[in-house]
Amino acid sequence: MKTRCDVFSLGLIPYDDAWALQGRLAAEIARGERAATLLLLEHPHTYTFGRRGQEQNLLLNEAQLKERGLTVRWVDRGGDVTYHGPGQLVGYPLIPLGRLDQDARLPEADYTGYLRRLEKTLIVALTGFGLAGGQIPGLTGVWIQADVYSRCPRCRPEDRQKPAKIAAIGVKVDSNGVTRHGFALNVSPDMSYFDGIHPCGLSEPVVSLAELRDPVPLMGDVEQAVIRAFGEVFGFEMTRQDAFPV
Repeated sequence: MKTRCDVFSLGLIPYDDAWALQGRLAAEIARGERAATLLLLEHPHTYTFGRRGQEQNLLLNEAQLKERGLTVRWVDRGGDVTYHGPGQLVGYPLIPLGRLDQDARLPEADYTGYLRRLEKTLIVALTGFGLAGGQIPGLTGVWIQADVYSRCPRCRPEDRQKPAKIAAIGVKVDSNGVTRHGFALNVSPDMSYFDGIHPCGLSEPVVSLAELRDPVPLMGDVEQAVIRAFGEVFGFEMTRQDAFPV
């Protein structure tokens, strides 16, 4: 019998509220009071910096941030800077991985394995929309190969030989072995917001489903594909919950 994973679809929710919710639910999971959980949602326009964040990767000044309605947060996930906004499917898996070492940290092999499974989840989900996503050794996230990305109308001539990132991943495993943060899949966000940062500290381009597929997939259909793929890759029985987690 598969382990249950509860799925909550929260819609548009402020970043700070989702961050606080992750902390509360992760503590309940660690105490055995709640099943593994997957939160699916969207955020208002937000730039977040992870533990390896470098301020020079933010290209906008305070006035420009205010003009575009952007907030900036420094958080405890891995990675550098990324963008969150409407039209982007954000997933926060809260899963008890366990097996912490003597320093109350997850062994590196298990941590890396978890990242690879998150990437595989999104790769599997994208196949349902006729897109072949992939991994790049040494980098996290899900990538679209250059021959496909070069068809994107926004693709600059100098980027036509480069793969483009369609999903960013940044995670944390807390002292109880429960995962936090997760992935951000570009479905149909305003991609101009990525121009205000060096995403993940890299120079590679970014792309969305909307730029590669016509008609644009509905957010609800993308959610369903991700839920199915998550259950398949992680071996969970995915159970949708209608009410907000309380």
